[in-house]
Amino acid sequence: MSKTEIVVVGAGIAGLTSAAILSKLGLSVTLIESHTQSGGCAGTFKRKRYIFDVGATQVAGLEEGGIHSKIFKFLDIPLPEASILNPACIVDLKDGSKPIPIWYDKDEWIKEREMQFPGSRQFWQLCNLIHQSNWTFANNNPVLPVKNYWDFLQLLTALVPTNLVTGILIRSTIFDLLRFCGLSNNERLIKFLNLQLKLYSQEDVYNTAALYGSTVLQMCQKPHGLWHLKKSMQTLSDALEDSLKKRGVNIVFGQKVNSINFDYEKKSWKVCASSKQEKMVYFADDVIYTPPPQSLLKHLENPLDNNYNYKKRIQSLPDPSGALVFYSALKKEHIKVISSNHYQFVSNELGSLFVSISEEGDGRAPKGEITLIASLFTKTNDWFSLDKHDYIKKKKEYLQKISMALENQFDIASENWLHKELATPLGFERWTNRPNGIVGGLGQNPDIFGLFGLSSRTPFKGLWLCGDSIYPGEGTAGVSQSAVMVARQILASKGINDFYL
Repeated sequence: MSKTEIVVVGAGIAGLTSAAILSKLGLSVTLIESHTQSGGCAGTFKRKRYIFDVGATQVAGLEEGGIHSKIFKFLDIPLPEASILNPACIVDLKDGSKPIPIWYDKDEWIKEREMQFPGSRQFWQLCNLIHQSNWTFANNNPVLPVKNYWDFLQLLTALVPTNLVTGILIRSTIFDLLRFCGLSNNERLIKFLNLQLKLYSQEDVYNTAALYGSTVLQMCQKPHGLWHLKKSMQTLSDALEDSLKKRGVNIVFGQKVNSINFDYEKKSWKVCASSKQEKMVYFADDVIYTPPPQSLLKHLENPLDNNYNYKKRIQSLPDPSGALVFYSALKKEHIKVISSNHYQFVSNELGSLFVSISEEGDGRAPKGEITLIASLFTKTNDWFSLDKHDYIKKKKEYLQKISMALENQFDIASENWLHKELATPLGFERWTNRPNGIVGGLGQNPDIFGLFGLSSRTPFKGLWLCGDSIYPGEGTAGVSQSAVMVARQILASKGINDFYL
């Protein structure tokens, strides 16, 4: 048994960041991770001579003033080497029109979208207005949703006048903005927006909260931008992990949390974990829980039984998506000339495929070769309900379907693949320990986003949620912002109210 001030469950970006901030400020922290490495959905794995990013393949927030930049500056560690993505992505709607490059330069993107979507200027201007208001608000360190007086004060001091204007849209969707701008029948624009929003909000135009969607649609442009990390996505978590090790933080890999309960005799949280070799018990004043909140139904069984309303809230959360991810490699000469690391295109049979292609010299493949990762959303129940024979058969079918779609899109001959494999939600569950292998957080619809979402502050004093299901949402930048918020809440509970990045 060991006692610490903070136990952090999960060494993804959210867990690493919250542990790094709190340990930097002098609190004793133990970080528990079920996998043998950090990173979670933003980690990597190796096959032969290739390094593949498990899930996330691009990063926001590395620019000056971005969330990763501010965190790394606070921790006094260098940012990983990265290059701006320009264009951030090329979207091919497969409708006979020119593919759509999403440019980093604002003026270039304005020209592009006016050419691609005539008559849509008012919609984009409205999105930009909302985004600017959101960005100022986010930089003022709000706490959402509000659960007590301290949270309310943080929200109140973060508000700016424009928030009072855009706040009237709190229950609106992106489709409501389109309708307001007379674009509700613009099928091509809606098709494009659906592809982009599904990536970042897990919802379409009809269900994505306007206040959330407006910001994610602006994140590719200067002064923000999306970034390609050199070597791999793992460099982000490696930097945070190294920072923790230098301060002597206890990082425990290969231990799966079995239960979390409050010990009334010790007046501490009791976290029981186990590996193949041993069982461990950790006691802490506070627990930061970074897995999906659905996992609480297994880990927090006894406390939840005593709080029916909270248990019902967790049980009623909408089902998140799973993903099929195609990992492959080939010689650079065997794919048509590409002008972006990221593509998104439509397949009549598969729907939307998001493709990430490595750069020469970024460490993911030997010289003259590239890695290519393609992903699409899938319903998790479609995979976990299969017997072994049907599962293997379906997996092979999808491997072939995705291979053929990529061969047609990028002029690849089928015999030129050097490596290819497919990960399903079952594989993601084994790798990340996320229930049913779900990816991303909760769909950012008006009933979930912001004031109406799950709070990091649970009904159980000292137990905190953090990660892609908590404000402001998914992605490495989103979960890092979540980690900063929960760190501020914990520090305030200990009488430290002056922590800001």
